[in-house]
Amino acid sequence: MEVIAFIGPSGTGKSHRALAVAHDYQTDLIIDDGLLIRGSRILAGVSAKEQPTRVGAIKTALFLDPQHAAEVKKQIAALAPSRILLISTSREMARRIAENLELPEPGLFIDITEVATPREIARAQQIRKRMGKHVIPVPTVEVKPRFKGPFIEPLRTFLRRRHAQPGKSKNLWVEQTIVRPTFNIWGHFYVANSVIEQLAAHLVKNEALSDPRVHVENTPAGLILHIEVTGRYGMDWRPFLLAAQKKVKAGIEEMTSLPVKAVNITVKHLVR
Repeated sequence: MEVIAFIGPSGTGKSHRALAVAHDYQTDLIIDDGLLIRGSRILAGVSAKEQPTRVGAIKTALFLDPQHAAEVKKQIAALAPSRILLISTSREMARRIAENLELPEPGLFIDITEVATPREIARAQQIRKRMGKHVIPVPTVEVKPRFKGPFIEPLRTFLRRRHAQPGKSKNLWVEQTIVRPTFNIWGHFYVANSVIEQLAAHLVKNEALSDPRVHVENTPAGLILHIEVTGRYGMDWRPFLLAAQKKVKAGIEEMTSLPVKAVNITVKHLVR
């Protein structure tokens, strides 16, 4: 199975162009914001755009809920696709999604700048910022039974493919859906320490470190995370600790938009 990642910052038009990219690279399935999509149908998953908070949306997009991840993994296993298009905001997040769904690491990364012009990207960002509109790349009839948030609007448009097959049009007619997620409507949001603790506990674990306990300290300069872990006996923990520090800091800042001043990791217990 081959995994292709389509990446770009939030609001740059990735979901809008997902079907054209999927056709160009002949992918069987699309993974986008918590959903597993084939053609014009949602096969499994939960939409991140339906979550009440931004953090909840990110956790859903990353498939951090075991039941959510299991549902999508089961459907992928049943279909046995040869190629999957994974949509994400960055290379690191794409790798995390692939890891959480037990998929191969992406072998190809396609940036939004490769398929959209600077003007098109700027327009998409302007629409997102002013109106809070998001696109789900399936028809409205597929979205309505799953999406209980307000503002569902059909979008019918032509997309231009870069690599049309001989004898076929480069224009791709698609039906998509515009939604305005709950976390956009309510405006400002607050991130509870318990949520940060859960995210940090997930991010810190690796083959040498396990059983994390996280305490969050809030300071004017940013978050200070104190993490106690169990280390595997006989291993050199230093590279794993350094990697975990970087991963936790980058992950928390990316997922919550909150600054992280320090990540302190202490090995409190040993396990063979």
